[in-house]
Amino acid sequence: AAENALTGTLKSLFALAENYPQLRAVEGFTQLQGSLSQIEDAVQNARRYYNAVVRDLNTKIHQFPSNLVARTFGFRDREFFEAPESERSVPRVSF
Repeated sequence: AAENALTGTLKSLFALAENYPQLRAVEGFTQLQGSLSQIEDAVQNARRYYNAVVRDLNTKIHQFPSNLVARTFGFRDREFFEAPESERSVPRVSF
């Protein structure tokens, strides 16, 4: 939910900056845009890493001989991270 909110906010923020060119001249705003882009990249990288680890775990659970150990200790497949459409709300940004 947080990732989708951040993405939506960034889109709104960048659209706002296009409508008000004088806003781009403010150093604080430029730093804010850079910081938000870095945060969005970090969240996206974390999601990709999580999904890669889940993929590897699910593969190991089904491969021999690790499937014997997985079955013995009750390991189960995990789901990939996906945000449902209903949780993708965009927060308002006002200046």
